[in-house]
Amino acid sequence: MHKLVVQTDFGLQDGAVNAMYGVAYQVAPELVIADLTHEIEPYNIHDASYRLLQSVTYWPAGTVFVSVVDPGVGSDRRSVVAKLATGQLVLTPDNGTLTYLATYIGIAELRVINEATERLAGSAESHTFHGRDVYMYNAARLASGAISFEELRTPEPKEAIQVFAIEKPSQTAETITGTIDILDIRFGSLWTNIPHTFFKQWQVQYNESLLVSIYYQDTLRYQEEVRFGRSFAQVAEQEPVLYVNSLLNIGLGLNLASFAETYKIGTGTNWKITLKKRRNEK
Repeated sequence: MHKLVVQTDFGLQDGAVNAMYGVAYQVAPELVIADLTHEIEPYNIHDASYRLLQSVTYWPAGTVFVSVVDPGVGSDRRSVVAKLATGQLVLTPDNGTLTYLATYIGIAELRVINEATERLAGSAESHTFHGRDVYMYNAARLASGAISFEELRTPEPKEAIQVFAIEKPSQTAETITGTIDILDIRFGSLWTNIPHTFFKQWQVQYNESLLVSIYYQDTLRYQEEVRFGRSFAQVAEQEPVLYVNSLLNIGLGLNLASFAETYKIGTGTNWKITLKKRRNEK
């Protein structure tokens, strides 16, 4: 018996998530189910992909994840199960949701779910709730051991999954460039794709300041010298700080305020961030 973790863009204002839980418990009443989040912005495949990356590796091998952000439900997009290099399983539409996992963790094997036959009994006439009828149903079967990963059709090439473009960070002697991948959403801090190792290579010390510039489609939206700190507590209220976030990438936030709201900063590959050493520092 393995744990089952669920993510959707459904919210909790109606019975959709509750119905998914009900299907899983019909399959195996003894299952342990946890929520990743149900507050993904509707249709935001990018954020669904990133939130999986944020969470998956903290769960044991064999844990089964369901991610349903599915603007193409009922179309010819595929439903897949990916076995990650770290041993977890992820059931999701093949619409880009696996992008961050494929890039940073790796997919070991892939199976395609037959939506016509491998689904909740009596649901064949419904084409808009695959989260309940296909993903949660099969996830519960996998987590409970009712079926094995290998029983879900024939293997598919893992390279055949749909992915969206993500940019890798870069570093020179004078400049670090990255993207703002996502927000620490409740507190409004910016999470970049810049690894903390770049700061180690530059030998950046706590309390050292770097020139931070943020661009949206090449238009400058923010520029200021910002200190590097261990945490928000190292700067005054509403002062900006660079820090190493929980994924060991560089974050940018305000102490006791939302950086994103204050400066109207968004996320995604159109939002670039550059860091430069102060001119009087070598």
